[in-house]
Amino acid sequence: MSAPERIPPRGGVTPEALATLLASGELTVRGRIREASNAVLYGTVAADGQNTPCVYKPVAGERPLWDFPDGTLAQREVATYEVCRALGWDLVPPTVLRDGPYGEGMCQQWVGPAPDTAEAEPLAAEELLALVDSEEPEPGWKAVGLADVGQGRTALLVHADDERLRRLAVLDAVINNADRKGGHLLPLPDGRLFAIDHGVTFHTDDKLRTLLWGWSGEPLPAEALASLRALADELSGGRPLATRLAELITPAELDALRKRTDALLHTGRHPLPSGDWPAIPWPPV
Repeated sequence: MSAPERIPPRGGVTPEALATLLASGELTVRGRIREASNAVLYGTVAADGQNTPCVYKPVAGERPLWDFPDGTLAQREVATYEVCRALGWDLVPPTVLRDGPYGEGMCQQWVGPAPDTAEAEPLAAEELLALVDSEEPEPGWKAVGLADVGQGRTALLVHADDERLRRLAVLDAVINNADRKGGHLLPLPDGRLFAIDHGVTFHTDDKLRTLLWGWSGEPLPAEALASLRALADELSGGRPLATRLAELITPAELDALRKRTDALLHTGRHPLPSGDWPAIPWPPV
């Protein structure tokens, strides 16, 4: 089966070219993003007259998690990028695993203004997520559930009925994303949407936690089904994607990835919350 049509290059530079630059260029750390729970460093990568801003997350700076093996978050971020590309979607910035000033780590293209500039306000996702004082969402929005907003009041959490978010919801179901928060959504003025922070993914247990439950139980779009069929084909033993993922996640996690993909194709529907795990991450942003 042929892969889905590729997303057009960004500004004439393909994601593959950016990934090559990130992997082989000289990495210079410029500062640290202090709000992050793990070590997240802002820097630049340069080679042959080309350069790009980047995020560098060294494995040495990862905090241990009770349900994920130590020192594996960087590999999971790279695996997410590889799976997203296999689906034919340009939702995750180019991401590689490489050596750097503080050892091996994840290196990803930076999206948005540099953190040390006057324009360094975080990219806002208000166009995609909202809390509304209503029992039903307005047209163009999907309901997630009621949220406690303090003083005994609740509001309805909604997200946009947006095809970019819908693709992301499918990607999250495939990779078993345990932490899809609003702050991980980066919409750009040109209409592109990127998603970041994919360290807690690919677990063998069902840990899907997300703000994108608005389509749960609904039939998957034809485009998503075509992408999932292409992914299932690429996950076959001996294919380049399967070989690459075997370097990043465990055999059991790779097998679970195949089963989740097959299950989505079998049901043809967005998954429902399992009930065995909190469905929405906390804090949600």
